[in-house]
Amino acid sequence: MGVATLYPETITVVTLQSTGIETVGDLEGATINTGDLGSGTQVNALQILEAVGIEDFDEQNASFSQAADQLRNGDIDAAFVVGGWPVGAIEDLATTNDVAIVPVEGDNREAVKDAASWFADDTIPGGTYSGVEEDVETVSVQAMIATNESQPEDTVETVTETIFENVDDLTIKTDFISADSAQDGMSIELHPGAAAYFEM
Repeated sequence: MGVATLYPETITVVTLQSTGIETVGDLEGATINTGDLGSGTQVNALQILEAVGIEDFDEQNASFSQAADQLRNGDIDAAFVVGGWPVGAIEDLATTNDVAIVPVEGDNREAVKDAASWFADDTIPGGTYSGVEEDVETVSVQAMIATNESQPEDTVETVTETIFENVDDLTIKTDFISADSAQDGMSIELHPGAAAYFEM
């Protein structure tokens, strides 16, 4: 059961400029790292590829850092990375290679959002990665705190209250985390303890 959504986990489709991949449509026939087998990244990547009609591709499965090495070595054409920007593995890759971030925009973005309610609009600001000076439109999923229904309501309410009454003490993404946005993109039923806090 849901407790709260926190901040956007940006979907980044990264490639090297030398591949010539400029749109998600260009991924047809490509070798793509969709993330570790069974990971949320893989699930999101496959949902996006299906939503935009990419059916012919060679799927590789490895971590973000391994995907960067695969790109560097020419073993893959593109990789899906899910995480708040900047992602360290992409930053490192961009210091040694000419990277390109493939936008998920326009009709493709609408198709992705139509396919699954938990995708939302997102933008990677220009300058986030070396050599990528323009803003890149994409989609994101929400980082979420979840629990199981057997957890006592008062415990979940206390945890929820502790998080949102102390956001200033957190070290990352504090601009995104607030009680007002804590149900944005919530794709599962809210735990009654969390609901009790938000209804206060």
